[in-house]
Amino acid sequence: MILYALTILVSAFLLFQVQPVIAKIILPWFGGSAAVWTTCMLFFQIVLLLGYAYSHAIIRYLKPRAQMLVHAALLAASAVLLPMYPNTSWKPVGSPDPTMRILGLLAVTVGLPYFMLSTTGPLIQAWYARQFHGSVPYRLYALSNAGSMFALLSYPVLFEPNFGTHLQANLWSVGYGAFVLLCGVTTLGAGQWAGDQKAGPGGEKTDAGCQMPDAGGGAPAPSLKQYLIWLLLPAMASVLLLAITNHLSENVAAIPFLWVLPLSIYLLTFILCFEGSGWYRRNPYLQLLVVALGSMAYTMNETLDKNMDVSLPALGTIHIPAVAITTILFSMGLYTCCMVCHGELARLKPHPRYLTHFYLMMSAGGALGGLLVGFVAPHVFNALYEMPLGLAACGILVVWVLRQDREMAWFRRLPMTLVSAVLALALTVFVGMQIRDMVKGARVLVRNFYGGLRVRDSGTPDEMESTRALTHGTINHGEEYLNPARRDLPTTYYGPNTGVGVAIRAKQKTGRAIRVGVIGLGTGTVASYGRLGDYYRYYEINPLVLGLAHTEFFFLRDCKAKLEVAMGDARLSLEREAPENFDVLAVDAFSSDSIPVHLLTKEAMLLYFRHLREDGILAVHISNRYLDLQPVLLGETNATGKTARVVDTEDDDTQDVFGATWVLIASSATGFTPEEIAESSPIKTPRSVRLWTDDYSNLFQILK
Repeated sequence: MILYALTILVSAFLLFQVQPVIAKIILPWFGGSAAVWTTCMLFFQIVLLLGYAYSHAIIRYLKPRAQMLVHAALLAASAVLLPMYPNTSWKPVGSPDPTMRILGLLAVTVGLPYFMLSTTGPLIQAWYARQFHGSVPYRLYALSNAGSMFALLSYPVLFEPNFGTHLQANLWSVGYGAFVLLCGVTTLGAGQWAGDQKAGPGGEKTDAGCQMPDAGGGAPAPSLKQYLIWLLLPAMASVLLLAITNHLSENVAAIPFLWVLPLSIYLLTFILCFEGSGWYRRNPYLQLLVVALGSMAYTMNETLDKNMDVSLPALGTIHIPAVAITTILFSMGLYTCCMVCHGELARLKPHPRYLTHFYLMMSAGGALGGLLVGFVAPHVFNALYEMPLGLAACGILVVWVLRQDREMAWFRRLPMTLVSAVLALALTVFVGMQIRDMVKGARVLVRNFYGGLRVRDSGTPDEMESTRALTHGTINHGEEYLNPARRDLPTTYYGPNTGVGVAIRAKQKTGRAIRVGVIGLGTGTVASYGRLGDYYRYYEINPLVLGLAHTEFFFLRDCKAKLEVAMGDARLSLEREAPENFDVLAVDAFSSDSIPVHLLTKEAMLLYFRHLREDGILAVHISNRYLDLQPVLLGETNATGKTARVVDTEDDDTQDVFGATWVLIASSATGFTPEEIAESSPIKTPRSVRLWTDDYSNLFQILK
């Protein structure tokens, strides 16, 4: 028993530890988009399905000794692929949809090891049930989920803050090597036990069979409807997991903690529902489900921007930021929905004879949900519709599942039929209204791998104050006045007194043509500074942004300077290019409040200065609601021998200029002009953080 439990625990830990490790490694290669995590989740769910299918097949069709030989051979083959680290040849060129490239990278790098880890849970449980007749293997499943959750929670707390990505990958590889040995011993032990059972008293062979044992007689085969429920309930939980993760990434922040938190809640509900008799009770969870679905549907289009102070007798007044309120609300909603989906699933657990059937359908449901949110939605929808549609579908599915339960005869009677139908219809109608409000007033609404974009007008061109805005999630990526007389004015974060405005105006005073580089296109507002003879070069990864900047805004079209746009990740593009000799290089490549960490490392800083003139200025936009980036940049300027100053400006509604924080960085040899010094202040921060490099970064250290 101990050997089975230890093997499952180790495999589950490694299974989920590799997910944030590999995602963090490849995140910079694909622009730092939160969709990289969603695509990784899709890959892992598909491979999990393949692993469960393999377990089901060898249990059903192979003799015990053959099972042992096949599994041991695959374990040995997977160990040959160590250590686990992606080859840099997978870095993309240009900006096509990277979904298939990410899936291919993961398949080559961790495909077989992850596949072998995914087979461990159902296979070991099947062998355990075969060896210990009458025992219930589902507690091993709860143990597996406990190991998985420990892996997820320990990553942002223990591994990410203390180890670089190369060391993380090496530690995981060592752990996987230990798992291969442990699982190999378990496999040989299970095969030896099966061989002993096949020998009769005189050495004759008995029929061991390929099926799971029937303790206490024949077990009824699950019906087609039961198979369908086994598929749809985990699919629903998977859809909500990824939809809520996307919602938090788009509207709160795309940081690893907000990827790990929903997945940990998802796993916690598995543990609670499959542990022994389970913690799920229809009363009160069905009532809580009504509240959870209604609350999330009501708030998904709302921006919660007010903090809350809560007074507790023992602790005094606790200040809860608005971001925490949003996160807590959707986390509690996800917990309730997953408890109901997984609780109803646990109530339908089959006899151990059909254990692998059950796990196969569960994993197929998880993969189906991942496919819908991670692949279908970005290519079919023009906005994040999977969240509202998932809420409505969850309500309808739960009502249907309850009506299939013969113990719930009272639920099928007319009064409850009417009540449940009215509630499901009301939720569906309300969700439809929310979707209508989501698209209402949008001039353009588009979406791809990198997220959803919206263009909206605040008035008509004959009004002097009317603007056209581009938004990604809740973050404004630029505005332009609609009136032709004002449409070329620099607005939002790029006004004349902002950091980038100060840097460009200072270089314009030299009297010569200047060269300006900008990482992050947005509406192209910085191009409004362009003069005849100047050269402006943008770096943009999202092709939709380029299309909107040309068709919906005039900054690029009206720019007097020579202007070019390099498509693809800026870091990779700059690495391939010869020195550009920029006078100013502006870094403003943010999607919502997510931080492209690979653009803020020591190596990135050195790369930027390779493309700057000797007296050039690097301008980094660090306005952010959740993260304080000044300590990061201070550490990098000190490490590279540069000097830095901060330009912090307030809102100016008369010019449509937003308050913004920019950090200007220059060579210590040339420094700043008196005008630049007068309009800025020295960079100071009470925090001290470990130097960010391509191998190490930690967002938790700089949370506000």
